[in-house]
Amino acid sequence: MTNDVVLVDSQDVQIGVCDKRVAHLGAGQLHRAFSVHLIDSGGRHLLQRRAAGKMLWPGFWSNACCSHPSPGETIIDAASRRLREELGISASCRLLYSFEYHARFGSIGAEHELCHVLVAQSDAVVCPATAEVSEITWLTRAEISAQLSESQAQFTPWFRMEWRRLLAEHPSFDTPILQE
Repeated sequence: MTNDVVLVDSQDVQIGVCDKRVAHLGAGQLHRAFSVHLIDSGGRHLLQRRAAGKMLWPGFWSNACCSHPSPGETIIDAASRRLREELGISASCRLLYSFEYHARFGSIGAEHELCHVLVAQSDAVVCPATAEVSEITWLTRAEISAQLSESQAQFTPWFRMEWRRLLAEHPSFDTPILQE
């Protein structure tokens, strides 16, 4: 896999390719991304604390897996690949929705992504890659919502946006009926 991201317009049409780091500098360039919410058969959600070495939002809590497809790679294939690379598991992913967002991380850089939000289910033992993930926890929907309501809680901006929309528009996204 390359270190390039796919630059897109607001309709998710590819308009170019750019080095991942460059795409995140300054205000950021709009690029294709994905975000996977991993749920176990009991309905608990895996949250990860981003590794301290991450350029943007190091040490912040987020959903199970976030990344970018390589040029020519589908969102589903990329999500499955990153679940294996970051968490050491295999799970089928299902696309729920896509949205565009822009979030700055001080003067360091920004995320400007057309993000595809997916859900996957697995009870496999998670083995996080320490370069990506410093800590994991499994929480219920109620526990996550309670933590997100705390003013000092350090969660990534995309996770906050996704969580609100998942609860509002996809209320049964975490029921254990995802086997297809």
